[in-house]
Amino acid sequence: MNTNTSPVVVTASIYALLVLIWATTPLAIVWSVQEIHPMWVLIIRYFGASVIALCVLKLMRDPLPFDHTSMKSYLAGSLNLIGAQLFIYLAANYLTSGLMALIFGFSPLIAGLIGHVILRTQKLIALQWIGMAIAIAGLSFVFADSADSKVNPWGVVLMFISMLSYISSIFWVKQINAPLKPMSQATGSLLVSSAGSLLLIPFIWSHFPTQMPSSQAMIGFVFTMIMSSIVAMLCYFWLIRRLNASTVSLSNVMTPIIALILGATLNNEHISMNAFIGIAVVMFGIVMYFWKEWREQYFAKR
Repeated sequence: MNTNTSPVVVTASIYALLVLIWATTPLAIVWSVQEIHPMWVLIIRYFGASVIALCVLKLMRDPLPFDHTSMKSYLAGSLNLIGAQLFIYLAANYLTSGLMALIFGFSPLIAGLIGHVILRTQKLIALQWIGMAIAIAGLSFVFADSADSKVNPWGVVLMFISMLSYISSIFWVKQINAPLKPMSQATGSLLVSSAGSLLLIPFIWSHFPTQMPSSQAMIGFVFTMIMSSIVAMLCYFWLIRRLNASTVSLSNVMTPIIALILGATLNNEHISMNAFIGIAVVMFGIVMYFWKEWREQYFAKR
């Protein structure tokens, strides 16, 4: 492997790992909240992940600075943790894991829309607007066909709030551009998220868990604590410093199909043929949206 291809292989490997973790996370969340209140799962997850992250940080001998810029970056990163994840956990009571991943697949489109309308950093062409419309139509078709599934409008609203928090985190962390190592950024954001989660305790104290959950719930809980909170965040913060926001959020385009398959095989989630058609339409719309960017990147390398 020569020095020219090595960085590409490393980036692609980290990107693939992030896609796999995020495709599995919705199912792990659904499993983990089946027997324990979602907010207690979230609080315990972040405190456990913070302890593990601090140990890993010490082993790696990376610093954890607390200067003004670093603290702002930790706060920005926490929007993708306590911000986005809070609403995902609430949505898990209303949606299947596959539909949660499918809705989150819209994040690159929303990121592009924010860049075009609000930040003025990106100009959308006609093909991208058409792709966005097709993707929305496909998602509407999926929901219309899912009347017999666990679909609730509140779940959709919660997922879109989560998605906005996630996208805002990407833009904010990139705008701050603190000189932090990925593990330092992930650990700092976890600590801020843990502190923020304490504000939830007065509202959920009556739901304090009193017994050990099942093995399935424990698997989901451990996966979200280690893989989703630490490994995925490490990959995420490593990537957003090297790729643009829409490219990072593009990872969510690939997760719905994997998540739907996992939900159907491991959690007996029903997927009809019409739903598959709707999902295919969504994916087609997103491909249309990114076609210009992919083509430009391809010709730039030639």
